[in-house]
Amino acid sequence: MKKIFFLLVLSFLMVCCARVGSPVGGAKDTIAPIVVSSNIDSSRVNVPRNIKELQIDFDEYITLKDINKQLIISPPLKKMKKILPSGMANKYLLIKWDDTLQANTTYNFNFGNAIVDNNENNALKYYNFAFSTGDKIDNLFVSGELKSLIPDTKNKPEEISSVVGLYQIKDSMDYRQKPYYITKADPDGYFELNYLSPGKYRLLAFEDSNSNSVYDAGKEKVGFLKDQIVLDKSISGLKINLFPSKKALKYEEMKEVPGGILMTFEGNPDVVKVLSVSEKLKNYKVTHLPKSDSINIWFNAKEQNLGIDASDNLKFSYDDGVKKDTVSVFYRYNKKNEMSVTNNSGNLLAPNEDFVLTSNYFVDKIQPEKWTLVSDSISQEFTAKIREKNPYQIKITSNFKEGKKYSLTVPKGTISSFFESTTISKRFDFETDKSEKYGSLFLTLQNAPRENFWFQLVNENGTVIYSKYGKDPQIIFKSLRPQKYQPRILVDNNGNGIWDAADFKNAIIAEDVFMYEKKVEIRPLWEIRETWDLQATEILPTKNISEEKILSPTKTDSPKKQE
Repeated sequence: MKKIFFLLVLSFLMVCCARVGSPVGGAKDTIAPIVVSSNIDSSRVNVPRNIKELQIDFDEYITLKDINKQLIISPPLKKMKKILPSGMANKYLLIKWDDTLQANTTYNFNFGNAIVDNNENNALKYYNFAFSTGDKIDNLFVSGELKSLIPDTKNKPEEISSVVGLYQIKDSMDYRQKPYYITKADPDGYFELNYLSPGKYRLLAFEDSNSNSVYDAGKEKVGFLKDQIVLDKSISGLKINLFPSKKALKYEEMKEVPGGILMTFEGNPDVVKVLSVSEKLKNYKVTHLPKSDSINIWFNAKEQNLGIDASDNLKFSYDDGVKKDTVSVFYRYNKKNEMSVTNNSGNLLAPNEDFVLTSNYFVDKIQPEKWTLVSDSISQEFTAKIREKNPYQIKITSNFKEGKKYSLTVPKGTISSFFESTTISKRFDFETDKSEKYGSLFLTLQNAPRENFWFQLVNENGTVIYSKYGKDPQIIFKSLRPQKYQPRILVDNNGNGIWDAADFKNAIIAEDVFMYEKKVEIRPLWEIRETWDLQATEILPTKNISEEKILSPTKTDSPKKQE
C-alpha cells in the first residue's frame, strides 16, 4: 500500500514539473525582434514584378501594433489583401497584395514602430524593408524637420500624425491621391524619405488627422515648398512649417436663428449677394462681415406672417463670386428667440478695460442717453458705442475706479436691430477689480513688419487671450491676468484684414508668422519688459529654398534612422 501511495505522489510531482510556464526572475527582455530572413533574396534587386507578397521572418514571436496607421509603402500599393499576424502572435510578418509592381522601381515598406515582440512590446523602431524590380535600389533621400506654428486646440500633440510626401511632376497630378513617396514624421517633427529615385517632385507635408495618407484641404494643416524639387542628389536640413489650410469656397447650409435665417459657407467669401426669391418674404436685411463664413438674413416674421402657423419654405439665390445657386430652408418662427443682451465677461472688470455687452442680434441702433450708470448711488458719466468690427457688441467706456461697484441699467427698447428691439429692461452689476491682482507687459519690437500685424498672447492651451492689430512696435498690456503666455505675431501681408492660411492647390504660402523664443510669465504686480528682434528670431512659412541653403549629404548628414 505504501509503494502505491509513493508512486502516485511521484507521478503527480513529475506532471507538475512538466508544465510549461513563463520563467520567473532574470533580467527583463529589452531587445527588439531581429530579422532573420525574408522571401526576397538578400540582394533585393531584380525582384519579379508579379510577386504578390512579402514575408519577413524574426527570431521571436511578434505582434503588430497599429499597423494600418504605421505602415507606409512607397510607391503606394492600391490593392492590399492581407497583413499578418492579426491578433495571434507569430514568428513572421506577411503582407499580400494584388497589384502588379512597376518596372525598374524601388519599393520601400516603412513599418514605423508597428513591429513589437510578444512578451515586452519592444519595438523594432523605424524599420524599413526596400527592394527593387530593377537592377539597383535607389538610395537618394530627403530629410528635414516639421514645425507647427499655430497650435491645435482640439487635439493633443500625441494624437496628431504628420506625414511628408513627394508627388512626381507630371502633366496632370492628382493631390487627392496618396503621394508617390510618403513617410511619417516622428514626435519631434523629424522626417526622412528614403530610397528615392532621381526626378522632379513637389513636396507636401500635412497633419493626417484621419490617417488616410491623403491631404484634405481646409481640414488639415499643410506645409510645402513653393517650387519643385529637382532630385539628383540627397537633400537634408529642410525646414517645413505647418499652417492651417485654406478651405475651398462653397455653400454649406441654412437654418433658422434668432431674428431670421443664417446662411453659412466654407472658405471665408469676400462678398456674397443674397436675394429672396420667395413671394412671402419682401422686407428683409442681409448682413455679412468681411471674410466671415456667415451671412444673416433678418426679417420680421410676425409682420410678414412667416412660419407662424406652419413652416414656410423660404428660397434664396446667392452669388459668392464662384458659384450662383438657389437654396431653400423650411422656416418656423420661434417665440423664444427674442432680442437680448448679456455680459459674457462676468462681474469682475479688469483695470483699464471697457465694459462690454453682447447681443444675440446684429445691433443697428442704441439709445445710451436713456441708460444710467451708477456707483455708490451717484450717476457716472459714460459713453457707449457699437463696435465697428463686431456689431454684435456694445462698448461702454467710463472712468472706472478700482474696487468700485457699478450698476448699468438698460431700459427695454433702447437697443435695436433692423426689425427688433429688446423687450426687457436689464441691470448689469459689476465691480472693477484691483490692479494688484494683475501684471503688465511692455514689449519693444525691433525690425517689426512694415505691414499691419496682430500681436497675440497665447496661453498654454493654444487659445488667444489678448490680441492687438496695428503696426506700433511698442506693445503695451497693463492689465494681464497672471499666467504664462506665448507672444505671437501674425502679419497681414496683403492688407485684407485677415490672416490668410496656406493654399497648396494654388501654391500660395500662408502669411508670415513670428513666435517669440520663450514664454512670458505674468505675475501680480510684476512689470515685464522685453525686447524682441524679429530679424533674429523670425520663423516664416516655407518659401523657396535656394541651393546654397540645402545641405549636401555627408556622413553626418545622412539619415539618422536606417534600415
